[in-house]
Amino acid sequence: MDVRVAGHQVDTGESLRDHAVQRIADITEKYFSRSVGANVTFGRGPNNDYTCDIVAPVVNGVVLKASYSGREPQIAFNGAADRIEKQLRRYTNRLKEHKVDETAQPVVENAGYTILSGSEDLAERENADFPAIVAETRVDIPEASVSDAVMLMDLRNTTALMFKNSGTGELNMVYRREDGNIGWVEPTGR
Repeated sequence: MDVRVAGHQVDTGESLRDHAVQRIADITEKYFSRSVGANVTFGRGPNNDYTCDIVAPVVNGVVLKASYSGREPQIAFNGAADRIEKQLRRYTNRLKEHKVDETAQPVVENAGYTILSGSEDLAERENADFPAIVAETRVDIPEASVSDAVMLMDLRNTTALMFKNSGTGELNMVYRREDGNIGWVEPTGR
């Protein structure tokens, strides 16, 4: 397992690095041994506290992310690691409950951004009433049930996910509403 530990304006001593590598290795071995690696980044927060961000790609485009801040770097790391562990536990339990074939999950390696150019120059676009379309993302659309789509959205740490509903075969979308609940968009009959 490849765990990279870095610090932004924070000295990550050997003890802290060793602890981070060991804890991430223990978590992935316990819940999901096929994890490829993780990036652990320490920094300084606005109130002179320490922050820790962990980004861990699991499989097939699923990336777990967690952040935490505390008075000491060790506290910040343990809080973020606890959140990653909770996400992995939920993910593996969900896979066991629904008997999802992991190879059927979408691969997002071909995701890319395209800058769309228009006939207007940048100054005209800034003064326009409508925002310019700056980029689009190309990804595979997963086929999943509504509950699995919500799980994928949470694991990818995004606010919305378009998916092909495995029950109806139609394109649907789930999104996180401002009140924290999940919204589900389903097309009407044609």
